[in-house]
This record gives sequence, structure tokens and C-alpha cells, in this order.
Amino acid sequence: MSVFSHPDFDAHEQVSFRLDRASGLRGIIAVHNTRLGRALGGCRMWPYASDAEALTDVLRLSRGMTYKAALAGLPQGGGKSVIIGDPRHDKTPALIRAMGRFVNSLGGTYVVAEDSGTNVEDMRLMATETRFVGGLADDRAVAAGRTGDPSPATARGVFVGIQAAVRAALGREDLKGVRVAVQGVGNVGFRLARLLANAGASLWVSDLYQPAVERCVAELAAVAVPMEAIYGLDVDVFSPCALGAVLNDRSIPQLKARVVAGAANNQLARPKHDHALMDRGILYAPDYVVNAGGIIDIYYEGPGYSESVVRQHLERIGFTLGEIFEHARREHRPTGEVADRMAEAIFRA
Repeated sequence: MSVFSHPDFDAHEQVSFRLDRASGLRGIIAVHNTRLGRALGGCRMWPYASDAEALTDVLRLSRGMTYKAALAGLPQGGGKSVIIGDPRHDKTPALIRAMGRFVNSLGGTYVVAEDSGTNVEDMRLMATETRFVGGLADDRAVAAGRTGDPSPATARGVFVGIQAAVRAALGREDLKGVRVAVQGVGNVGFRLARLLANAGASLWVSDLYQPAVERCVAELAAVAVPMEAIYGLDVDVFSPCALGAVLNDRSIPQLKARVVAGAANNQLARPKHDHALMDRGILYAPDYVVNAGGIIDIYYEGPGYSESVVRQHLERIGFTLGEIFEHARREHRPTGEVADRMAEAIFRA
């Protein structure tokens, strides 16, 4: 299949492929839009079932980054990269350095950061091959205890988003006793779960990695549930924090939650599922609005970094969602559609 005829190709400015036989790297970088600035996006490493699946993911993820940056009020564009491979078994220093050289070959059009399957140490290794790496704390920041890991800010932003969605859908000003099902409790999901528990929410959690679930049970008094059971729980909020396309023809009819708000990218399998959620009376907090905390944190990283400034910017996620929810209610349109139009008005202007 040609990239240009791919169903998820959305006038992307650049899609690049790289095979490095010496290191085993098979990577793709997609730059969606740079009208607001240089494209920024994480590098995901995942054991994709096929090259076609990897291409679909990077096209969708890069598009989402454009919309995310626009509604987060950041002067940057959208891009993403993927490495085909299992990060627990296939990742090597040579492979990560090869990815850094791949990023460098684009000459600064794309700035890489961490994502699922990569971490701060991988970014430091890439930085030996390219200067186009985002989110790395300088020496002074490291001495102060910061690493450049955007996960805490992402989790905080999702927490703010859940607060806004609960306020709009349930009329609640706090989260005490609010029942939340968290799907995926990795770096972001666990931090979000801890924020929710500290706010008095009741938690149900699932994850493919059982030790992560056990940690939530032990530390947060969460209830562990099987992966497939997470959709049908009688809860107030369903929070997808793993991979995308989890809101689909099979899962949406199972949902009993009044709110969907989570950290995962590309939660809607297809645009029609935005309408399906609205038709069922489920308030969907558009994923790229809710999970923008990471790129907000990366934007401010460097000399002069201020936690209070970042925290204030993260709080704006709630205000943006409130505006989206109000437009959707008045116009009887799905929230994802409303968010898309708002973002497009910014980056296409």
C-alpha cells in the first residue's frame, strides 16, 4: 500500500523509513504539520505485528501531536517516531544510537522525546548522535532531582482532565468516592492512579504486566481486574492509559461509565466512535487534550524551569475541556469533533 493512499495519511509533510542492518533498527518517523513550529513527538518502541501496523500507529500518533500542541497553546508542530521491536528484548545501545542518527538526518524538522518503550536514558543516548532531543533536564535540574521524564506532568494533566470531566458529567467538585477504572498502570497510569487515590477515588486497575497491577493493589488499595473485564465495570470514569484504539465497536457497548478520560493516545478506533460515545450519553474527554501534560513539561524544560509555571499551564487543560464540553452540549456534537475543529482553527490559520 502506498503511504499516500493509506487511510490514516492526513496530508503529512514527511514520512521517513530507516533500516539499519548493523543495529537491527527498523524505524519510521512521521512529521504531520509544522505550521506552528518544529515537530515534537515521542519515540515509541513496540513489537508491532506487522510493518503496516507500525505505519498506521505513527501516522495516527503524529497527527494527534499536531492537534495536541495546538490546543495546549504551544508553538510547535506534530510528529512521532516508532521503532519496531520489543523494548524488553530487542533494545540495545547500538539500536538507540542508530535511531538518534535517523532523527538527525531530518535536520531538525523533528525533535524526539520519550514514549512507550523508551525512557530518559534512551534519549540521553540518542543525544550523543543528535541535538534534536526534547525533555532532557540539564545538570542543574538533575541536581535538583528532575530527570526530564514527562510522565509526572502527563499524569497531572490527565488528573486535571478527569476533574473537569467529572464536574461536567456528574456535577461533582471533588473525586471522593468517584469510581475509576484505570486501564494500564505503567509510568503514567500508576502516577495517575496515585493522584486519584490521594483525592479519595476508588480504583479498579488492569494491565498486561502483572507486577504493575500488584503494586497498585498493595500501595493504592486498588482492585485488580482481568484485562477484558475493565470495560464493563460499573464505574463513573473509564481511564484508558495503555495503547490506542480501545474505544471501538466491541468495547463501547460494554461501557457503564459516564466519563472516558485517560492518558492513551488515539483512543478512538475510528471517528465514528466519537459519535457512538455521545449517543450513549458518555462524556469523552478528547485524548490529545487530556494527555498534553508531557509536551507542556518538555516545552518548559531547560534553564529557568519553573514547576509553578508548568502547574499553571497544566491547569489550563481543565479550562480547555470545559470550553469543548460547552460547545459540544450547545451544538449537540461529539466532543472529539469539537476539539478537532478548535485545533484546526489554530494550526491552519
